[in-house]
Amino acid sequence: MRFMVILLMLAFIETSYGAGVPSKIMIVAINGPINPATSEYVHRNLMLSASRHDSLFLIQMDSPGGLDSSMREIVKEMLASPVPVAVYIAPSGARAASAGAIISIAADVCAMAPGTNIGAAHPVSLGQQPDKVMQSKILNDTAAYVAGIAAFRGRNADMITNMVKSSESLTAEKALEAKVIDLLASDRKDLLSKINGRSFRKGETLRKIDISGASVEIREMGTRERILNVIGDPNIAYILMMIGFLGLFFELSTPGAILPGVIGGISLLLSFFAFQTLPINYAGVLLILLAMILFIAEIKIVSHGMLAVGGVVSLAFGSLLLVDSGETGLQINWGLIIINISVITALALIVIRKAVKVHRKTPVSGKEGLRGEKGVADSEIFENGKVFVRGEYWDAWSDDRIGRGEKVEVLELEGMKLKVRKV
Repeated sequence: MRFMVILLMLAFIETSYGAGVPSKIMIVAINGPINPATSEYVHRNLMLSASRHDSLFLIQMDSPGGLDSSMREIVKEMLASPVPVAVYIAPSGARAASAGAIISIAADVCAMAPGTNIGAAHPVSLGQQPDKVMQSKILNDTAAYVAGIAAFRGRNADMITNMVKSSESLTAEKALEAKVIDLLASDRKDLLSKINGRSFRKGETLRKIDISGASVEIREMGTRERILNVIGDPNIAYILMMIGFLGLFFELSTPGAILPGVIGGISLLLSFFAFQTLPINYAGVLLILLAMILFIAEIKIVSHGMLAVGGVVSLAFGSLLLVDSGETGLQINWGLIIINISVITALALIVIRKAVKVHRKTPVSGKEGLRGEKGVADSEIFENGKVFVRGEYWDAWSDDRIGRGEKVEVLELEGMKLKVRKV
């Protein structure tokens, strides 16, 4: 009996979208690189939309691409969703490149605003570049993946495959003409009017989108998702890594400071989280790590600045090589690199200068601290005598005879007896 009830409920859910229920449209926005935060954002809201039986789930897209694994998670959610999913590449000047393009073609309805573009979906490997065989496997796998999605959605599989293999990119008008997308819309109102009544396929069932009189709900990223999304920006990730290395540098150069080490450790961990969403060249990371080691070595070993110069050069090349991507949205700003290198180099040199000064400073305690101190002979001194140095009376001796009351200088400490000479 319970099994029959469940079947009836599922049948009701299956037939209820767009018919006989209050129409509601959920809208989310993907602005920027696609990363785990983006995937979580889409997943959370798509699940909510499905649980409420919304009539449409709309993604407004403006993305340069992002992480392949996050893209595939979003695509799987979209293909399995009982709610019709539309992607709208907007506003004018926006784009859906790389992973953003694949998400767009996976939608039930794909639309673009005039002045936008879609494509350039050639896969970019993260970190060290694979050999030609592995690169070919990655390329063919991605091409087959998008071809399957295009065929499932009834779109131009050949053109979409060219986006992967040849990094082809299309304007909104060309994409419509090539049957890569479904329609053009000047704004959201125009889009919703054109979507209303369109058919879409879910499994073997053909349905219609009914959003007449629909209420619109715009869902923003949560606080956690916004923080993770900001961290995923390559410029922010670079700054966090620089802060991390700088904090560790100060902690290692002045042990016991604690705060720089704590801040540096947290910043480094956050930057490593961000690196999983970016095409990082780990040779750049190692060069920056080498720069920190060279700066610390300059404090411990007086190299007349050679280690510091090597650190600056290593830091510069590491920063330039850090992000390996041709995508504009996934690159580090050159101005930021120059500013970071200048600031970090200046701070490191200040610390190095202070450390060298400390090393060269005359000792103020122990045997070395007494050497060179001035005092007064409290008695006649030759083989034995007394002197007053640093507020204390000491047994003393000298190679030359020194009269009482004459000024003396400490040459060395032997046991508890000072060797002095007349000033």
